[in-house]
Order: sequence, then C-alpha cells, then structure tokens
Amino acid sequence: MIKRTSIITAAFSILLLLSACNDETPQETLLAPKTVKEDPSLPSIFINSRLLHAEAFGKAGDPLIICIHGGPGVDYRYLLNAKDLVQHGYRVIFYDQTGSGLSQRFDQSYYDNLDIENIFITELQGIIAKYRTSSDQKVILLGHSWGAMLATAYAGKYPSEISGLAVFEPGGLEWDDIVTYVTNSQNPDEGGKPLKGDSDEVLDYNMALAASTDNINTGDPGLQSEDFWRMGEVLQTAAFEHGEIEKPDFSMKIGQFTKPVFFGYGDNKAYPDSWAQKVSSVFKNKKIHKFPTVHSGMFTNETTWKNSTLPQLLNYFKSL
Repeated sequence: MIKRTSIITAAFSILLLLSACNDETPQETLLAPKTVKEDPSLPSIFINSRLLHAEAFGKAGDPLIICIHGGPGVDYRYLLNAKDLVQHGYRVIFYDQTGSGLSQRFDQSYYDNLDIENIFITELQGIIAKYRTSSDQKVILLGHSWGAMLATAYAGKYPSEISGLAVFEPGGLEWDDIVTYVTNSQNPDEGGKPLKGDSDEVLDYNMALAASTDNINTGDPGLQSEDFWRMGEVLQTAAFEHGEIEKPDFSMKIGQFTKPVFFGYGDNKAYPDSWAQKVSSVFKNKKIHKFPTVHSGMFTNETTWKNSTLPQLLNYFKSL
C-alpha cells in the first residue's frame, strides 16, 4: 500500500532536503516563516478572495512568463533564477499558490467543496488577468513538476489565451501515471523525527521531513533549505484527497493546444527516457530536451541553468 504522504509528496512536490531536528533544539526555532497574512511587509496580491505571496519583474508590457511552482504545497523560491529572463525582454511573474509557501493558509474544511479547477485553474486565470496589460500581450506558462501538470491543464482549457507552454518534468498527466511515477520515486527511508502538534507551522515542517528522502534527486543534493520558504501540508493533503476522488486527467483537453510546446526533463531514476516519451506523447507539437541534472537542478543548479536551461528557453520563446 502506498502511503498518502509519500504519494502526494513525490507526485506533486519538488522534494526538499531538511535535516532532522534533535531533542535539544527548541521547537520554536524550527517553525516556518510567516505568511503574507501575518507579515504585511511581504509582497502580495489578492486573487479569488485569497492573499497570495507574489512578485513581478520586468516591464509591464513585455511578454508575460508565468512561473508555476511544484507541489501543491511548495513555493516559487527555487525558480527565482528565471528572473534572468527579464534581461531578455520578458515580464516574469512568480506566485505561491493557495496554501503554499508564504501565501495565506486555510483550514482543511475550506477545501472541502473546492475541486482542482476551482482551487488552481481559476487562481492561475486570476494571476494572468492581474498582470496582463492588453489582449495582444503574449502569455507563456512555465511550469515545473506539479506546476507543469497545472500549466498543461490550463493550456488545454484556454488554448487561445496562451502563446507558449514550457513544461519541466511533470510526474504524470493522467492519474494512473501519477501513481506509477510516485511508486517509482519512493524511498523507504524515513525523513526525520516529526514534531508534535497540529499548527500550520508544525504540519508544514513535518511535511518537509517526510519529503527528505527520494529517488527523484538521486546522485544530486536536489533542493537545499535556502531554495524554499515553507511547505503547505493542509493544502497538499486536500489536493491529494480530491485527486483520489476525481482522478483528474491534466491532459484531457491539451489536444486543443496546437502551438509549440517545450518539454524538459532531468537525468534521474524516476524519469527515464521512456517515461518522458510517454508523458510527452499528448503534446502535438513539441520539442523534448533532456538536461544533465535532476528534477529540481534544471533551475537550482547554476551551471545547468546558465548553460542549458536558460538558452533552451530563450530559443523556444523566440520560436513563438
């Protein structure tokens, strides 16, 4: 039987490496940073009656690149190298999804009557509307892991709104494929000793501990503590529970999107070439590129980003 924590963490998350705490460390020093609701000094926007942590870089009228992080329940900090795209004439948007990173938190009951579309698709739609300055301004979605799944679903639903789609290592697009990917990503090792308590801070910390071992970043340290702010356990659990019921197919309408797609993946055990071919098969017009690094390293590894990921993206954007 596959554990819920393992499934949702490996399927939807950029897996994080945290050190386990020891008994002598005061618990309060381990709690997560404040959200935008608790710290008004953080950059934020109000979308769909929810306060989100977000930042925008570049000139308002330049082509929009919406960066969509993994999870659900991680944050955009590890994607921030994409700010380099501003120097090439693009407006780059980052946001922490509902209940993720430094965005506002909600109780489990808040998500009871919300499906995947109501939580994430309409939120992304609101993000685009917030930053788009004209109807002819290009909008390009850049999604990683879970973010690549979400970007695919959005482009399929609103193909005329999106000028480009760059997806990096979506675990799967159909539910059965997601479960298969998760199974292949699991590691039986424990991630550390969890803290006791049910506050958001404790739950988010324990979620990171549960994700501290994996097969996605084999041979590479993957994400480090400085690559993220905090995780969102309540949101991630709710998303997984909805997924088990709805069994979503994120590729269901992608056939309507006929523009060029960039599909990138890394070199790791959970994502062999055969899996990349299977997942990417739904895209009609695509370029596939394998990067010499692991799941998160396509963005966090400075050498890979500068010498491979960034040039590949720029070449793709120029083709749109």
